[in-house]
Amino acid sequence: MQTCRLMRGGVLMIAVLAWVGWGTPQALAQQARVPRTGQTTCLDAAGSPINCADTGQDGSIQAGVPSPTPRFSDAKDGTVKDNQTNLIWLKNADCFGPQLWADALKAANTLASGACGLTDGSVAGNWRLPNVREVESLIDFGTFNPALPSGHPFSRVQPGVYWSSTTIADDPGLAWGVSMVVGSPRPVGKADTSRVWPVRGAD
Repeated sequence: MQTCRLMRGGVLMIAVLAWVGWGTPQALAQQARVPRTGQTTCLDAAGSPINCADTGQDGSIQAGVPSPTPRFSDAKDGTVKDNQTNLIWLKNADCFGPQLWADALKAANTLASGACGLTDGSVAGNWRLPNVREVESLIDFGTFNPALPSGHPFSRVQPGVYWSSTTIADDPGLAWGVSMVVGSPRPVGKADTSRVWPVRGAD
């Protein structure tokens, strides 16, 4: 009986501490892990710039985790590290030209040092076609054509759609692509061509 009382008391104490902890301003003030969009201006319905104060627009609130400074690090070996996601991207954003989806997967998977300006020592199998969220992680919605953060170190970014490795759930003949003009994801037929931008995990 004494053991049961002690156990119930311990559970109650943990519950109280958890409730108190979550009720503190520090816990409530923690930012979501979702990154900011990069948008810092506000517009009226006609598209004219307006004062952001109390508009409720993204440019006013700027919710989310701010980007690190610098956002990208050029390794000078044909690769660029995104310091927000720790992903390593091929610096040359158009080494392969337009490709069918199956060819894009193969091109990314077989990429290795010595090709596309790489001198990083990577071998076939290190690189891959990014998923749609990884491609979207590059996008800055405060810019367009390309919709990438200002001062990015990438070369040959094309004003078109880049493949992801993500198939569209209700139509396996389509995969998600991301427009580098406006940053939006869009369905692309796997029998059509889009650009290839390989990625790999952090070292």
